[in-house]
Parts: sequence; structure tokens; C-alpha cells
Amino acid sequence: MFEKQNVIVGIGEILWDMLPSGKVIGGAPANFAYHVRELGESSVVVSSVGNDELGREIISGLENNDMSTDFLYIDKNHPTGVVFAEINKEGKPSYLIQERVAWDYIPTSKLLRELAFKSAAVCFGTAAQRSRLSRMTIQTFVGLMGQDSVRVLDINLRQNFYSQDVIETSLNLANVLKLNVDELSVVKKLFRLNGDEKNILNELSRKYSLNLIALTRGRKGSILFTEGKTYNHEGYRINLEDTVGAGDAFVAALVIGLLKGYEFEDLHNKANRVASYICSKHGATPSLTNEIRKLFK
Repeated sequence: MFEKQNVIVGIGEILWDMLPSGKVIGGAPANFAYHVRELGESSVVVSSVGNDELGREIISGLENNDMSTDFLYIDKNHPTGVVFAEINKEGKPSYLIQERVAWDYIPTSKLLRELAFKSAAVCFGTAAQRSRLSRMTIQTFVGLMGQDSVRVLDINLRQNFYSQDVIETSLNLANVLKLNVDELSVVKKLFRLNGDEKNILNELSRKYSLNLIALTRGRKGSILFTEGKTYNHEGYRINLEDTVGAGDAFVAALVIGLLKGYEFEDLHNKANRVASYICSKHGATPSLTNEIRKLFK
């Protein structure tokens, strides 16, 4: 169990997802932090919004959910990020992500560096590292965290906003990797990896000293790979609305389970329960039920 003053951080993009059903606050690190809070733990979003109405609405949205805005910086020169999302018949989203927006310019600060030292866990990805300033801030933050912290690279490969160099640097900073089967195919090609899923996960784990790899597989459930062992979960059958934010919720549950020392089978089951519930609702950040929250008490 981590100490009460320690927090769990999502660092990177925060934005508005423009879904067919309307706009909702999004961005993988922000979704992750929201679900951590929903599951009863302290969380912080580190990002940047514009000095505009959309930015003010994000700040109000976080405050209304009792989430800290202490590290949500206001950028006076760039607008709040917006993503236009379409959902296909299988519930999978596709995104058109605006560039040169506020979350591309996340600044560092003394207070942010201090937060890194006392953070129990962080979730970060590659999307917010598309710009030099945010990339430096994210990599510095993760690099300052304690050796016993949980540092999750939720790789989130979007459009062309990634490179082999950024992925490799991020893998070296992380001790947990989360990716889906499509992202595994990209990583396999970029790093010229051979063999089946288990061989690839084993090679990534060995080369980058990863304590755990989580591979999500949509309707087929997920795999946890640690110390040469594979844990399979078939997932839960639900009435699918969309898959937006399901991976972020999975990672939130995973991190809390790791920090609380859950057995891998139990942790895996709970992460799938949370993710499947998100898939049964519209958008990335529906309120969780008390039944699901009790799983993490």
C-alpha cells in the first residue's frame, strides 16, 4: 500500500473529445487520472489548456469531479486541444487530432519536479511527446521518480505522432508497458522483432527491464506478461457501446492493483471488469458503479 501523501499522476494530453454523442473531456492521461479518482485513490493531471472557454470548461469539469487542477497549466498562446472522433460499427474510435495546441507546451517547474519525487505512479504515452517542450517535461518527470514507483508507458500510438526514438526512450524510463494488438504490430515492425506474441513480449521485457507488460486484445480479453509468465483473461461479454477510454480504465485498475499488491490473477480480473464496464457506456469517463468501486477497497 502506498503512503497517503503519494499520488498517482497522468501526464500528457488533456483535450475535448468531439464524439458523435457530444463533447467530453478526454486524453489518455486525463482519462487514466479520472478513473484512478473514481476507484478511490488520489490522482493528478499534469497538462496544459488554452486561455479560452474550452480550457475553462475543462478546469471546471475536473473541479466538479474533485480532481486537482494544481498542475493544469494555462497557455496564453495556444488553444485548448480538440480531437474529432468517429465510432465505427464495432465501437472502435478513429481520431483526428489537432496540432500546435496547449498540451503540446506543458512547462516544467520546481513544483512539478517535487511532485515527481513523491508520486507513487505515473501513466504517460507517446502522443504528448510529439512536441519538444512537452516531451522534455514528461521525460524529466518520469526520470525523477523513485525506483520503487510504478511508471506505465501506455504507448497510445496515434496518427504519425510517434517515432522509434521516442518509443525507445519511453521504454527505458518505464517499468510497465501497456499496448494493444495493433500497437504491438507497429512496435514489432519498428524494432524488427520476430516470433509470436509471447516471444515478442519476452524480448521487450528483457531488453527494457520491464516488470510487467499488459496486452489488451479487444473482444479477446487481455494478457499480462511478467517474469516469463503469461496470464490470460478472456474478458467479459457486454452490450458494447464504444471502446473509448477502456484502455485508460484498464491501466488505472492495473496501477492501483500493483500498488496494493494484488495477486496477478485477481488484478487482471478486476482490470477487465472495469474496462468492460467502460465499453458498455458512451465515452471515456462514465461514473463507475459502487459495485466496481468496492472491488478495490
